[in-house]
Amino acid sequence: MTECFKGSFTQQDPIPEEGIAAALEVMRSGRLHRYNLAPGDPGEVGRLEQEFAQYVGAKYALAVASGGYALSTALRALEVQPGERVLTNAFTLAPVPGAIASVNAVPVFVGVTEALTIDLDDLECKAGAARVLLLSHMRGHLTDMDRLMEIACANDLIVVEDCAHTMGAAWKGRPSGRDGLIGCYSTQTYKHMNSGEGGFLVTDDDAVMARAIMLSGSYMLYGRHGTRPPEEVFAQIKYDTPNISGRMDHLRAAVLRPQLAGLEARIEAWNERYRVVEEGLRGTPGLTLVDRPEEERFVGSSIQVLLLDWMGEAIEEVLRRCAARGVELKWFGGAEPEGFTSRYDSWHYAPSAPMPASDRVLRGILDMRLPLTFSLEDCALIARIIRAEVGAVWQGGAG
Repeated sequence: MTECFKGSFTQQDPIPEEGIAAALEVMRSGRLHRYNLAPGDPGEVGRLEQEFAQYVGAKYALAVASGGYALSTALRALEVQPGERVLTNAFTLAPVPGAIASVNAVPVFVGVTEALTIDLDDLECKAGAARVLLLSHMRGHLTDMDRLMEIACANDLIVVEDCAHTMGAAWKGRPSGRDGLIGCYSTQTYKHMNSGEGGFLVTDDDAVMARAIMLSGSYMLYGRHGTRPPEEVFAQIKYDTPNISGRMDHLRAAVLRPQLAGLEARIEAWNERYRVVEEGLRGTPGLTLVDRPEEERFVGSSIQVLLLDWMGEAIEEVLRRCAARGVELKWFGGAEPEGFTSRYDSWHYAPSAPMPASDRVLRGILDMRLPLTFSLEDCALIARIIRAEVGAVWQGGAG
């Protein structure tokens, strides 16, 4: 009998009961807006900012409406100018170059390796051509952050980390988002904490955070933020920084605080599922697993494999065969963007030249979510299905 998977790749686990209760309390109070506080009450957003800053070891944290908003706010806080070149990964998702385009700057793409991380040799060649690197830890893969920061320091390159897929991850024990000047995170439904939409911006820099707070719509109420620079820092910038409202509301913060408290347990659960799928796929003919370096603490909320040098028609056949058995795989190698699987050459607002080595990698990437609604048995079944269908197409001649 042919095995099929009956679960959903988009069904997330429920919000913790403590979060539901806290959200109900916020709704009963009627105080949903970020600055609508009862006397003496720091509010859910302020508490969340304090707790997240402590979790990642940052001086300041700003809770915002989305991860994309955090990225664009970071660039505005760095006073990136129209027409300025900003480096970023060729392998990322559309909100990253979108954040660059939103400030009328120009994305300059850096290649990707078979480890699915930014090509540090290519970065070294291009580092002198820009002031800012918007580094995407795409799909939770961390590059050698020691070497990256050496390149950045040697070229006076400011690093902004997109940690949408690496909340809770670390390089040599340093939390993701803490090597660069600014770290940005997402709490969109499919990320490591779920508020539908939402995110964070963290930094130790007084001036950067003061600008970010003003940009987020503080209406001169910056004293009501959970973490904030001294008053004199705001005095220098408060009349010259535009209000682009985007700080998180109390309802979403109430939902997130219990999830942050339970994040370490969730990371362990994701990594259990990741390892089951990884082991089930190990040794599959024609399929390349992505090795995780020892220095990296990762969060296995999704898994990526490579079908390197396969014909496009053969990869499409794998996708069809797996889908027929209930396994939903996404492919970054299609000629047209589909869902979130666009590539650097899909974004026509961003000029680019072909990068043959990176194109080879991008053509082979298969991506799969691992929601915590999957059991370990589900993960083993999914791996068996992928292994069987990749093997069948490989035997038929995939190259």
